[in-house]
Amino acid sequence: MSLEAPSPKHDVFQAIADPTRRGLLHLLADKEMPVTVISGHFPMTRTAVSKHLRILADAGLVKERKVGRETRYRLDTDPLLELKRWLAFYERYWENKLDVLKRYVESDESEEGKTPTALRLTDMNGQSSK
Repeated sequence: MSLEAPSPKHDVFQAIADPTRRGLLHLLADKEMPVTVISGHFPMTRTAVSKHLRILADAGLVKERKVGRETRYRLDTDPLLELKRWLAFYERYWENKLDVLKRYVESDESEEGKTPTALRLTDMNGQSSK
């Protein structure tokens, strides 16, 4: 018998792929809400909102809590760490582009009289281009 928590039915990437679900996460970032209040923020039926909330809950991004007959939802950011780790790998490419831009801007300021098109940039592969 395993005491581990069951794995999510949906992964975080699938769950946040939909713009409506990203909107739900944004809405739930600051406070817990019942589906009746949440559905008032979206141009769809309460049933459709509930289906989106179910996918988010299955991915572990939303927690449910019963209060009387009402179910309230709140954001759980723990599963977003998986996304953060994945994006961190690609951050080095963005950083490289920012470094290139910084060198470009700084060289433009120091080389008076030259137009930006006259300066050479180095792309991510170290190749020079005009």
